[in-house]
Amino acid sequence: MKVLYDHQCFVQQQYGGVSRYHYQLIKELSKLENIEAKLSLKYSNNFYINEDKSFWVKKFFPNNNFYFKRTILDYINRISTNQIMQKGDYDLFHPTYFNPYFLNHLNNKPFVLTVYDSIHEKYPEIINSIDKTLEHKKLLLSKANLIIAISESTKNDLIKLYSIPAEKIEVTYLAASINKSQASTNQKKNLPEKYILFVGNRDFYKNFNNFILAVEPLLKEHKDLLLICAGGSLFTNEEIKFFSSKELENKILHQAADDITLATLYSNALAFIFPTLYEGFGIPALEAMNCDCPVVLSNTSSLPEVGGDAAIYFDPNNADDMREKIESVIVNKDLRENLILKVKIQRQKFSFEKTAIKTLEVYKRLLTNREK
Repeated sequence: MKVLYDHQCFVQQQYGGVSRYHYQLIKELSKLENIEAKLSLKYSNNFYINEDKSFWVKKFFPNNNFYFKRTILDYINRISTNQIMQKGDYDLFHPTYFNPYFLNHLNNKPFVLTVYDSIHEKYPEIINSIDKTLEHKKLLLSKANLIIAISESTKNDLIKLYSIPAEKIEVTYLAASINKSQASTNQKKNLPEKYILFVGNRDFYKNFNNFILAVEPLLKEHKDLLLICAGGSLFTNEEIKFFSSKELENKILHQAADDITLATLYSNALAFIFPTLYEGFGIPALEAMNCDCPVVLSNTSSLPEVGGDAAIYFDPNNADDMREKIESVIVNKDLRENLILKVKIQRQKFSFEKTAIKTLEVYKRLLTNREK
């Protein structure tokens, strides 16, 4: 079986969950028998691809930013992808994002589409006037031969939002690349003794402001407790003013975070808190679990699937419930240790090897059905 993946996510992202997923999937599939995973990518500044010399992908003016750089990069790679598709030396196509440019080049070959979440549908206010993602996604969902959803929650969203038959959607869980073995003892020396951890961007559906209101009393009551926000952009002026209005400006820190830094932060936190209103999967929760970090999660969308019985859950719309559940973990060492024992079991359900094996089953099902 020959599967062709296109360039899309590796042009759009230097870092990011979608490109990391496809990178890891292709790597793991290449280890399995009876499948050849080919990536139609010539030029990219994606970190995962560029670090892996087995892909033979060239960087594209990595030190120069100029207008339409990404558009030009996409155009160059699209020509290459179309040429490969026209040769037809593949059995199945798996686009890495939602641009439908390839539909006229399939030549009756089937394609599988991965759907990561329903953020654009649930929060249309984040869409700007030139963003065609939702329009493109709807089109591809209507034409895909099979759809991969990364959680049961995402599958249910697709059924409710688009009336897609359940049998057309296969759930294939993701995995996390970060684990405790990556933690740095040198970086640990510079960390506070006691802190709780928030990871990622702070867009409105991440529920960050409500989270701050929830933990405000805890940060004030526990004098040695800090909050570290890892990744995402630097704090905005509005956020800094918000912290100052709550007299928390010295209690909340921002930390830029590569994988080593994240592993170190997870591994030494009292708890990782995920107050989000919605996640298609929730990679940070699994990253924390991989680092033996107690997790305190929203009880929404996909997070109960990821956390299982190894997490403490709260209502993200209820600041009092959030505060109560977070406090129960940070003050109770026995509870934290019990949660760590549980995460060691729960995290075994997720690996990129399992993601690849399940994905291969989806491919085989599609090709077998077409032969009938």
